[in-house]
Amino acid sequence: MQKGKIVILGAGESGVGAAMLAQKQGFDVFVSDFGMISDQYKLQLQELNIAFEEQQHSQDKILSATEVIKSPGIPDTINIIKEIKRKQIPVISEIEFAKRYTNAKTVCITGSNGKTTTTMLTYHILKNGGLNVGLAGNIGKSFAALVATSNFDWYVLELSSFMLDDMHEFKADIAVLLNITPDHLDRYDYKLSNYAASKMRITRNQQSDDVFIYCADDEETIKIMKKMRINAKAYPFSIHKKVESGAYLENDNILINLNLNDQLTMSITELALQGKHNIYNSMASGIVAKVLDIRNATIRESMGDFKNIEHRLEHVAKISGVDYINDSKATNVNSTWYALESVNAEVVLIMGGVDKGNDYAMLKDMVHKKVKAIVCLGKDNKRIHEAFEDDVEIIVNTFSANEAVQVAYHLAKKGDTVLLSPACASFDLFKNYEDRGNQFKSAVKEL
Repeated sequence: MQKGKIVILGAGESGVGAAMLAQKQGFDVFVSDFGMISDQYKLQLQELNIAFEEQQHSQDKILSATEVIKSPGIPDTINIIKEIKRKQIPVISEIEFAKRYTNAKTVCITGSNGKTTTTMLTYHILKNGGLNVGLAGNIGKSFAALVATSNFDWYVLELSSFMLDDMHEFKADIAVLLNITPDHLDRYDYKLSNYAASKMRITRNQQSDDVFIYCADDEETIKIMKKMRINAKAYPFSIHKKVESGAYLENDNILINLNLNDQLTMSITELALQGKHNIYNSMASGIVAKVLDIRNATIRESMGDFKNIEHRLEHVAKISGVDYINDSKATNVNSTWYALESVNAEVVLIMGGVDKGNDYAMLKDMVHKKVKAIVCLGKDNKRIHEAFEDDVEIIVNTFSANEAVQVAYHLAKKGDTVLLSPACASFDLFKNYEDRGNQFKSAVKEL
């Protein structure tokens, strides 16, 4: 018996995953993408015999839906969404849809910065701890695709604010909020308070037997928590103050203490991930592991041997005593701040691209202290010149990854670091941040 018609808007990873699961559950499925569908996803839809369209949204087909699953990148302001809502057709996220069809428990991780690293690290620890665990969300495979094809007891999910916006009944068993700093404000009427409220949806529907892990040092998090009622058991982490139940830093040791009889202590020098921001990420992952009773030895070992993801502070090579680091995933100012903070050397910084209304003021102090030269990589670098001309003697314009690496090579001296950390989106010169990072790595390897 047909269950009704599911229409999926957007045929990327989350859209195609939702289509797979909806078909498996016996729905009539139609996928509509206003852009071109990539060959990889088109082939998947064709192999499954799922009807789809591209470069258009056919209103008659879409408005006959029982329910619409919207890809996270699609804003509520477009006409077809307004029409769907006018007809009172429910609009949900792929994450919401997938959770209906699994009894697995979820660790959900969000934050403006560090969420991918923390998600990967948490998954690494839980897997090493013997849990039957899957990794999904804003990273790797979509949650729906894994629910359709696998059978895990736990999922570690990286969730963006866009994913959280279309969640209604979904509940995180363990929710982690790393930080709230300005990002994607164009989707939130340029109000940080709206964006913060979106991030706090990670606690939605949580009850007293659930867990909420948060940064006690993050001003925006604390500010919005005061306005909300948190039902879950809350565990803070801090590098500035001692916390009774949670994680804190003392004499360069991380202490995680949820239960006085079984405290975890680990020196920050043993962490695979260095830099202040990674102490926070490691604390958050460590609390999750302790909540799930992973052995201290396993947590220590996992935090010590973890390898970070590609394009996030990825060490590419050391050439003539100069380190080359690929941080192409740093598409906002905050991420670039964190990258600079983690490097203990003079830096030749490669930055630039599509500016999302960046406020470079927060970078000025860090750039003044650490950066000897800026190599701009983008079509329009005027705002970078204006922001840093008083802080850096050399600012050079380049228009390809190859050119940027060649210029940086001549500016760097033994002991320096060449850091690609753009603080901007990549779409002016590259397909995406992966393409930018890969071109950077190729250029470095040709030196």
